[in-house]
Order: sequence, then C-alpha cells, then structure tokens
Amino acid sequence: MTDTRRPSASTEAFAALGISDHLCAALKQLGYEEPTPVQRETIPLFLTGRDLTVLAATGTGKTAAFALPMLQRLAAKRPARRTTRGVVLVPTRELAMQVAEAVHKYGRGAGVVVPVYGGASIGQQIRALERGADVVVATPGRALDLLRRGALNLSAVEMLVLDEADEMLDMGFAEDLEEILDAVPDERQTALFSATMSKRIEAIAERHLKDPHRVAIARETAAIGKVPRVRQLAYVVGRAHKALALQRVLDMESPESVIVFCRTRIEVDDLVEKITAHGYRAAALHGGMAQRQRDSVMKRFRSGQADLLIATDVATRGLDIEQISHVVNYDLPSSAEAYVHRIGRTGRAGRPGTAITLIDAREHRLLKNIERVVRQKIEVCSIPTVADLRARRLDLTRASIRERLLQGGLDDVRPVIESLAAEFDVVDVAAAAVHLAHAAIGRDGDDVAEIPAPHVNRGESAGRDRSSARERPTLRPRRHDTDERAEPFERPKRGRPDRAERPDRQDRAGRAERSGGSGGRMVRLFVGAGRDAGIRPADLVGAIANEAGISARDLGGIEIGSRFSLVEVPEDLADSVVTAMRRSTLRGKKVQIRRDRES
Repeated sequence: MTDTRRPSASTEAFAALGISDHLCAALKQLGYEEPTPVQRETIPLFLTGRDLTVLAATGTGKTAAFALPMLQRLAAKRPARRTTRGVVLVPTRELAMQVAEAVHKYGRGAGVVVPVYGGASIGQQIRALERGADVVVATPGRALDLLRRGALNLSAVEMLVLDEADEMLDMGFAEDLEEILDAVPDERQTALFSATMSKRIEAIAERHLKDPHRVAIARETAAIGKVPRVRQLAYVVGRAHKALALQRVLDMESPESVIVFCRTRIEVDDLVEKITAHGYRAAALHGGMAQRQRDSVMKRFRSGQADLLIATDVATRGLDIEQISHVVNYDLPSSAEAYVHRIGRTGRAGRPGTAITLIDAREHRLLKNIERVVRQKIEVCSIPTVADLRARRLDLTRASIRERLLQGGLDDVRPVIESLAAEFDVVDVAAAAVHLAHAAIGRDGDDVAEIPAPHVNRGESAGRDRSSARERPTLRPRRHDTDERAEPFERPKRGRPDRAERPDRQDRAGRAERSGGSGGRMVRLFVGAGRDAGIRPADLVGAIANEAGISARDLGGIEIGSRFSLVEVPEDLADSVVTAMRRSTLRGKKVQIRRDRES
C-alpha cells in the first residue's frame, strides 16, 4: 500500500535543496526541522561537484552542509570494491569523532565511516582502513602518518573537505595539509570551511581549489528593538581579585553549564583549585593533559558531573558541546576573532546565552576594538556587591520555597510550625528557618568581603593614545600576571653591579618591546622540565643566553610549572633557540623544547 501521508516540513525543506528521500528520512528521525543558512547555501552547490570556500562561524550547522551532499554523491555510484572516496580533515580528535558520528547517523548504514586521529591505537585504525572505508574523517597529523605508512590510500578520493581550516593552520598543520593535498588526485572536489578568511586561508584556496564558489554566511544580528541572543557583559576588576570576582558573578548568574577560558595551562590549574574550594564542581582542560584525561573530563562535563569547564583555547578547539549557558573570558582574548570563536559556543539553536568577560581597567581600549568588530555594544558592569549577592541568594531561596509549597506534602513538619506559632509570630518563625538554611550551607554572607572597583577611563585619554607605540597591539600574558605560583623572574649577573639582579615590573613588561630584530613580537617556547626537576628561571635564562648566544635582555616572561616551563623569546630567534637548546642540556639533562602550541 502506498504511503500517501504528506511529508513533514523538514523533509520538504531539505528535499528542495536536492537531498534524497533516504537522507531526508534520516534527518526527520534525528529531529531536524529546517536547514540553517549555511546548509541552504552550500548543499545545492556541493551537489554540483564545484569547489567551495565557505566562511561560517562555529555552530552554524557546517557538518550537515558537507556531510549530506557527500553521502548522496557517494551513493550515486558504488564501485565493485570499497575504496575511500571522501575525506574530511579536522583539527582535533574530538571533532573527528563528532563528525564521524554525524556522518554515520545521516547515512544510516549507507556507507562505512572511519575516524582516524592521534592519541588512539594506530594499529586498530590501520585494520579498520584495511577493511575498507567510504569516508575517512582524520586529523592532519594522523592522516599523514597513515599515508606515509601506506595504510591510507587517497588515490580514489573524489571529495575532500577541510573543516575548521583556520584552526588547523593556527595549530601548526600547514605543512601537513600541503603534503596531504598533494597526495589527493587533481580531479576532485574540494570544500574549505573556515570561521575566518585570513591571507593564509586564501593562499591555500588559490593553490589547491579550482575556481571555487564563495559562500559567506553573515553572523547573526539582532533585529531592531530585540535583545541579542547572546547577552554580552564585561566586568572591570583587578587581576588580584579576578578569581573572587568570577565566583561572585557565577553566584549571581546561577548558570547551568559554563566554559571559562584562560590563557595558560598553569592559570587553568590554579583557577580550578580556587573555584573548587568555593564549592563549584570544576574540571580542567588544557594541552598538557593526556588524551585519556581529556576524554574523562569531557565525559564528566557532558554528563553534568562538572558544572564548569576551565580550559585554554587550544584544548577546546573542535569541541562541540551542546547547551552551554555561559562562556566566561577570564582573560580578554588576544584578538576579536578569538572572542567571536569563544562566545559562539553559547546561544546556539535558538537558546539564550551569556558571554562574560573579566577585564583590567587598562584593557578597556581593547574591549572597544572587539565591539567594533562584533558590531555590538558590550555592557560594562560593576562587580556585584555583598548586598547584591545576599539579595540574589534570598531570591533563589524564595523561589525554592515557593516551588516546595506548590508541591505540597508538608504535613509531617506542620506540627513544628504550629507549636512555634503559638509562641512567636509565624513570619518570624519562617525568617528564622530561612536564616538557618542559609547558615547550614554557608550562604549567610557575613564573611564575604567587598571587591575593590578599579577606576575606568571609558573615553581613553589622548595622552594614552599617543603612547600606543609602547603598548602591545594584542594582549600577551605576562609572567607576573598569569601565574601566582611561578617563581620570580631572575637574571644571572653579567658583571654589571650597578643593575638590579631582578628587574622591576616596568622593565619586565617592556622587554618584549625593546627586543631587536623581531620588532617586539614574542613567541613562547615549551620546555619539558619544571619545578619538579629543580628548574629555576635563572637556569633557563642562562642556558638560552649561553647556548643560543642571545642577550638575556631579549627574553620575555617565564613561567615555571611543576613539570614544564614556558619562556618568551623574540619570534625571529625562536627557531635558533630551539635548535641550540636541543643540542645542549638543562641542569645536566636533555629536555624537550619546541614552540608552545598555545602561544
């Protein structure tokens, strides 16, 4: 009997784009209602086989935009022997797993999808590829490794997708991408997806794409008179009080799930300790963690066992986490693009979201730069006072009590209230009960201190603008600002008794600007030894100065962690420092040294 039921609106919407009935049925089962803008623009073009460059932000539905037409084209012809005809390159392991899972759900068994990534058994991945795969979703590093081993055959690839291309370049995969692209047949379709379109992205598109059709999805803007979907706030607070301010703001907001972004892994670990002591269930995520630890953290966060995910930018790249109610910039991002990436993790799928940024008074000018890029006013607020906090807690208590009253079933405690009401006013009885409840959970607020509010010159004086030559074009974490546990910066004596052994704050902060050939631009180097190995700042300064032959004054900030260290050097000297240090030892031992991926 023929099914004459009218197809659902979602089936009609995707079918109008050229998607097959089989894939539309899968989308209906997954609950898709209508295509997103990037899907409406991209799917019909992808189905024609044209090369594409797609500029779209994270969370706009890019995976379905390339996965659906790729699956449909693969189903159109089936070779006698299963070969890899579709390849998707992504920046991180997490995103590889998510994309592979999505492709599998869309296809509903129509093709075999194999994800390959670092941090997992390469032997198992080789065996999976030997059994055959229609689509391979891979990180560039592992794809190149398998390609060189002869386990990944790209000779039959018809469609290649570069997802989050800007992130892959930022993570240092440029050379890997070039080698992989050279190994794929020239007669192929290539689709490049990126949240930003930098000159490097343009260069890759020019070299490897053939007359690509350009799709640009404008960022969502609020209609006149409507509140933006993502509420954006900034709180001005001194660094010494940032952790306390974060706790205060979180208490006021009562968020469901939060990602807090920090600049360095040391700062992540430090903040997790402080927030956990305040009663929040916080979890750390940064590049210094093993993959097994990262998987465990993400499992806890997704299941609701952790309220806050405190992380670095690099560690969260490629993560697709649903229903994030709040994003907090513990430090102002180094660029407006990074800010957009971060806040794009909240306010998805029509849900409201909140983006909160903690800034120093000196960073207000940089906040204005971000406002110009996002074309939206960021409301600068005062840190909630103790009175605000107490009022908020009482509001929450009032709401909880009201909800409990509506539930009923209070007959077992009525005798207590009735006996006390015979002696005291019933309102006083209720007030005493609320006070005891607050005290029992440490929320009476009597021991909460006020947070000093720094003065902000919101207009930015002309005198400061004239001194812009001495200010950093982007924010770069200073050692004394980012790690309260780090040892003080030391510089070995060089026969200059008239100079202080330890430079003052201004000297340290200005060292990067005074360095020579790099024009003030600094990069961080990762050194695989820290306090546990007895490493002190003076050891790093002495070793680099002696082995690389550069002046100690050219070095920037130094962070000493328990098992690793970070040191800033002029960008144009970084490679020579790495080469020289790899040939030498640090405190008598060979240590790993490389450019820090989170710098």
